Amino acid sequence: MHRGNPEAAWDRPPRPNTAGKRQKIFSRQILREHALLPGLPLLPKSPAAPLETFPPFAITSASAIGRPAFLHGNSVEGNRVRYTRGSWGNPASALFRRMIFNTFAYFLLFLFPAAIVYRWVPAGGRAWVLAGSGAAFYIYFSLTAVGGVIGAVCLIVLLWEALLSRFYSPGARTCLLGVVQALLVLAVFKYWNFVVGLIPGSTPQWRWDGQFLPLGISFFTFEFIHYAIDRRRGRTESGNFGEYLAFILFFPTMVAGPIKRFQDFLPGLRADPQDGAKDWSRGITRILTGLAKKFVVADLMTSMTANLNPAGVSGASRWVLPIWLMAYAVQIYADFSAYSDIAIGSARLFGFKVKENFDWPYLKLNIADFWKHWHMSLTRWLTDYVFIPLGGSRVVLWRSHLNVLATMLISGLWHGAGLNFIVWGIWHGLALVGYRWWSGRPGWRPAESIPARFAAWVLTMLVVVVGWAWFAMDLPTAILFFRRLLFG
Repeated sequence: MHRGNPEAAWDRPPRPNTAGKRQKIFSRQILREHALLPGLPLLPKSPAAPLETFPPFAITSASAIGRPAFLHGNSVEGNRVRYTRGSWGNPASALFRRMIFNTFAYFLLFLFPAAIVYRWVPAGGRAWVLAGSGAAFYIYFSLTAVGGVIGAVCLIVLLWEALLSRFYSPGARTCLLGVVQALLVLAVFKYWNFVVGLIPGSTPQWRWDGQFLPLGISFFTFEFIHYAIDRRRGRTESGNFGEYLAFILFFPTMVAGPIKRFQDFLPGLRADPQDGAKDWSRGITRILTGLAKKFVVADLMTSMTANLNPAGVSGASRWVLPIWLMAYAVQIYADFSAYSDIAIGSARLFGFKVKENFDWPYLKLNIADFWKHWHMSLTRWLTDYVFIPLGGSRVVLWRSHLNVLATMLISGLWHGAGLNFIVWGIWHGLALVGYRWWSGRPGWRPAESIPARFAAWVLTMLVVVVGWAWFAMDLPTAILFFRRLLFG
């Protein structure tokens, strides 16, 4: 299986349960008796949960099937409960990716037939091929993987957004309504139980017991917001109803990104697909590259990253902990970039050239360059629709630093509903602020000599890899990890 976002090996059979009872007791001891945020509530055990789920190919950390739900911030996707020490909480969860991009159904029922029909139909019907195949994709994988019938019904959210978008125009207040409604839908589905858990005196009755994440909600929410804002600013044409439906229901990028822009998508939709043989050759090659990354690299790390849980961290030798964390860094990159490869390759079969999402981020020499090359579609989105509207770098220095911190905090929350994601976002925000301050000193010059460049790379990787601890584990487990790493 996998766990790019290592949630835990949910598809592995539980170990012979000498640890079953011990894990439940020990887990609670870790949270309550070892001074690790003893005030955090323990979530009740979930009802029937045949499978633990998590964002597409990236499982951040989950206990094995059947283990108790003791991790703070667990959530439900469909009828399957996902226990995460820090899952991506993204639209595409590790599970989504595993149960979608790795299946024969994805390729044989949707991708290949849709790509062939798209090139065969007249120009006026291509948008409807994408909209129809995307709707069928959404319903099928909601019914079989994420949310059941209720999840499939959430297709109405996308259809409603498409209808509302017809009233967007430059300067129109309707665009603001579109942004607000998109954020409200995301907040209810993704953050309701998280927020309720933070309210002092909240009762179990306040929780949404059947909470789940509709397929692709985090990604399509950002695409909704982009379109509404850019229409209000007059930066993109409206397109017709079918073209907008094709944009939001384009299934290759629906559950794992990259996050698209309508003004980039529309020219490809309106152009006649050319050189199909070349597109298919490039597309299939890219898909195979992604599958190889996933199975050959990411899955290889699972034997180590699956131990990033309270029991594993507490019982491991101290010297093993940094190795596990470095394995997680390799896994999450291989995992998530693999799904981007598959999505980009899938889009190419239709003739669409989707922008790159990862460009060797681990080879960069500073944290700012890392973020320019890691999940690039997200970085661009946050820059255009969060950082710049807050004032960007045009304001006084301290305000600019606050803008960076706020942007990275939102990045953390977008990845998942958990305190650990907030800490992860703040960690990277502080790293970016520190780099901006350091590089802004009079006389500063980038590293040029080989030793200096190597030192810069080591420092950047140290910041990134240490940050993954907050992403891979829930907050109490991450604190335990650092306590053990530093003090034994």
